[in-house]
Amino acid sequence: MCPPADDTQINGVNGHTNGTNGSRSEFVGVDITRATPRQSRNPYQPVGDFLSNVSRFQVIESTLREGEQFANAYFDLDKKIEIAKALDEFGADYIELTSPAASEASRKDCEAICKLGLKSKILTHIRCNMEDAKIAVETGVDGVDVVIGTSSFLREHSHGKDMAYIKKTAIEVIEYVKSKGIEIRFSSEDSFRSDLVDLLSLYQAVDKVGVNRVGIADTVGCASPRQVYDLVRTLRGVVSCDIEIHLHNDTGCAIANAYCALEAGATHVDTSVLGIGERNGITSLGGLMARMIAADRDYVKSKYKLEKIKEIEELVAEAVAVNIPFNNPITGFCAFTHKAGIHAKAILANPSTYEIIDPSDFGINRYIHFASRLTGWNAIKSRAQQLNIEMTDAQYKECTAAIKRLADIRPIAIDDADSIIHAFHRNIVAGKTNPAGSVLLPNMTDKERKALEEKMQEDAAVPEKRALDEVVDDQVHTEKVVKKAKANGIAA
Repeated sequence: MCPPADDTQINGVNGHTNGTNGSRSEFVGVDITRATPRQSRNPYQPVGDFLSNVSRFQVIESTLREGEQFANAYFDLDKKIEIAKALDEFGADYIELTSPAASEASRKDCEAICKLGLKSKILTHIRCNMEDAKIAVETGVDGVDVVIGTSSFLREHSHGKDMAYIKKTAIEVIEYVKSKGIEIRFSSEDSFRSDLVDLLSLYQAVDKVGVNRVGIADTVGCASPRQVYDLVRTLRGVVSCDIEIHLHNDTGCAIANAYCALEAGATHVDTSVLGIGERNGITSLGGLMARMIAADRDYVKSKYKLEKIKEIEELVAEAVAVNIPFNNPITGFCAFTHKAGIHAKAILANPSTYEIIDPSDFGINRYIHFASRLTGWNAIKSRAQQLNIEMTDAQYKECTAAIKRLADIRPIAIDDADSIIHAFHRNIVAGKTNPAGSVLLPNMTDKERKALEEKMQEDAAVPEKRALDEVVDDQVHTEKVVKKAKANGIAA
């Protein structure tokens, strides 16, 4: 059904709002009779969909709840406060804490963080029972996240309750929490292995009693992006409240699943720093920001201080005694490193050629890896200029060939590459006719020296072969041009 051309369209289906507590869409009619200038657009932006919340999502940061379930995690109160303040400074919409019913220390920690006066709303996560709810509301939290297993696996082997009991208890807990004037979210656990009819009936019931959000949880990380999209979109047509998504990463789909959930109408995404949590964890905060900034850079940068992510990840990595993975989105040490010669040349000319994300948005620099056999002369030229060394393009190319030869013999470090550039330049200044001939690496073995000598002899024959190849290429190209011209009726 097409939306009306006025601004009163409610963003949802069947009269329901599309989350964010009933916010209206930004759809407006367009007068196509007026000539309008072509607007620049993000080529990576998703296809417009009136259900999508890609440009209006909120983050529920769960490092201090889900993250505490990580195998190495132990956060004392001081560390929890440090992490909470860092997440608040980043701009997390919500910070979720471990249930105060879990232990006396958890209850005191929850109360202490609630008293910090953070801008982020503070949530706690509890089981669906009245006892946990009463403990939670007394801590001073802004909201309570209620959860109960709904799959046959969890109903049989975890809490042992049937769907009738779950629905009745959920409504009682929701009404109690609402009576205290704080937010309430109700979530099924193991949603993707639950019966769809049972699930939708339960969500409809809690929506009717005024829950702020309903949650979908891929508790075992079994869902695919398409399954997530289908379930969220179906649920969007059933409830009028916000939809939260909690996605485990057991099969590596957490970030992709979160994005698809937002496209389908979800409004809130649970994250943790570095994705830490039970087993392989959940959607990572940095990974989600990487995905979302590619879709709507302006929205992401207007809400979140992205330059804080590196600091937060280092804080949490140290706290749980892990290293940040080399391929971690944004902060992995290879994230913005370019090595191949053709990549380096293009990056130096225009970073967008090989970067979907601008590292400066996250306060990070890109790095051109020039100390390898794959390096190109443009990268060496750039590095030489950083070292205040000016040469001709032909000399940069000859210097690059020297670096490649030595890198073929043994791995070289940045200092090695720099020393080769300096030595090559000194030989030019000294007037040597073969400036690369005497350029060596420190502590070269006899075997390495012999290998270098052989490579130099091989390379000496290359110019003759290349010259012959270029003549042949020119002849083939000329023949093709003449043939094409004749085919088009043009006299040669």
